[in-house]
Amino acid sequence: MTAPAFPAASGGRLPCPAADAGSEVLDDPVRASLLGAHAHLAERRGRVLRYPLDVSPFASMPPDPGPADWADAAALAGEGGDVLLTGPAAVPPPGWREVGNIPGVQLTGEHVAGAHDAAVVRLGPADVPEMLDLVARTRPGPFLPRTVELGGYLGIRRGGALVAMAGQRLRPPGWTEISAVCTDPAHRGRGLATRLVLAVAAGIRERGETPFLHAAATNTHAIALYERLGFRLRRVTGFRTVRVPARDLVVGGP
Repeated sequence: MTAPAFPAASGGRLPCPAADAGSEVLDDPVRASLLGAHAHLAERRGRVLRYPLDVSPFASMPPDPGPADWADAAALAGEGGDVLLTGPAAVPPPGWREVGNIPGVQLTGEHVAGAHDAAVVRLGPADVPEMLDLVARTRPGPFLPRTVELGGYLGIRRGGALVAMAGQRLRPPGWTEISAVCTDPAHRGRGLATRLVLAVAAGIRERGETPFLHAAATNTHAIALYERLGFRLRRVTGFRTVRVPARDLVVGGP
């Protein structure tokens, strides 16, 4: 069997390396976060976990989901609702429909020390309208009205306007994900993303944790940037969205 691969920045294919010992929590970082640092945010039914929908769209199924687990997921999401998964592949029962599947990569930064930057500002709830506007224009991935509550969001302003940002999202034990890395198109090519990723990484390192991140496998420009900063491929993954069927089709449902 050949090793799975993802499109490299060079346009070639790179094999996915074996996972390092001690990084198993990254196999399902959503679940590890909701059972740990983000337990106060967890919405739970049976063995199914998810974030509040205005915080993050991610959910987590147990490693061996059965009909009752899928019924619980359906109850959490509601009829016709979507369940976004990024942990181990889980095959839903008949009636569920896959409505999205984005191939991705997971990279870890064991050797990324980070660097503080005097020009970087901390972002909070008052900055959310600007953050949402920047995300809408740059589309780095999910960022919702309460995502900022996950903490550690930093930005760079020019003329008072927010032109670049990055922050911390998932928090499995010993690790913190760098996410929402984006730059206004008019300010790209000036190293702002690099400065922000290193600044966020510095804050993660100060807690004694290790940074990691995800990227769409097709986003070769971002992957190349992260590799230059010292991140390395840990595994290929995916962001899969499945939709809850009509109530009479939910296997195991009431």
